[in-house]
Amino acid sequence: MPFTADSPLVTDVVLSPNHEPRRAAIDMLLLHYTGMESTDEALQRLASPEAKVSSHYLVRQNGAVVQLVPEARRAYHAGVSSWDGETDINSRSIGIEIANPGHDFGCPPYPEEQVAAVVGLCRDILTRHAIRAERVLAHSDVAPARKRDPGEWFFWRELAEAGIGLWVPPHPAMPGRGLAPGDSGEAVLALQQSLARYGYDLVPTGTFDAKTRDVVAAFQRHFRPARVDGLADPSTLATLDDLTAARTARAS
Repeated sequence: MPFTADSPLVTDVVLSPNHEPRRAAIDMLLLHYTGMESTDEALQRLASPEAKVSSHYLVRQNGAVVQLVPEARRAYHAGVSSWDGETDINSRSIGIEIANPGHDFGCPPYPEEQVAAVVGLCRDILTRHAIRAERVLAHSDVAPARKRDPGEWFFWRELAEAGIGLWVPPHPAMPGRGLAPGDSGEAVLALQQSLARYGYDLVPTGTFDAKTRDVVAAFQRHFRPARVDGLADPSTLATLDDLTAARTARAS
């Protein structure tokens, strides 16, 4: 049966049957794109019992906000995922699907009306839940081998300027090999340790393997999007250092 929207910004409630009780307290906000050409088709899928997927919110391209699952319930948006040692991301997070066709359909820009609506919705959610800045994440952050959303053209800077999420100005992408698949040694180990400490699902081994490349690419999509290739070039390493320092300063 219908429910009362959690946010005053919601313009429509479309109840999805795909939810259940949470198993942990909310401490994450996870952002996605729908990855489908039609927003209405995406909404139908999120509300379909056969699809077994859902999110708490969907933000249309015109800025209209639809709620599908009450925030108190566990929606099915993260899939197989991990962050900071936790694997039940659905129980810990609120999921926002942002209508955008995504990588498979040309990476169109997010319209200004939609950006403003997402900023407003995120700020509203953060008034109700104690979610630390570094736990406002992309789907690709928690599932780097499977997911690319919400994409390297996403508006993380605008969110950070509104007090949402942790972000630092990325160092410009410049020539320089850095670290790449097949490399091994202390520099690779230090990179892996830094990414793992930030929260990425990566076991430090000292060998730059395929999983390391996936995680580096996910980091680039979120924090150094000028070139997403999974290679830990000097600008990626410098941006990671700045981000780590910013989190430490915020925590102190």
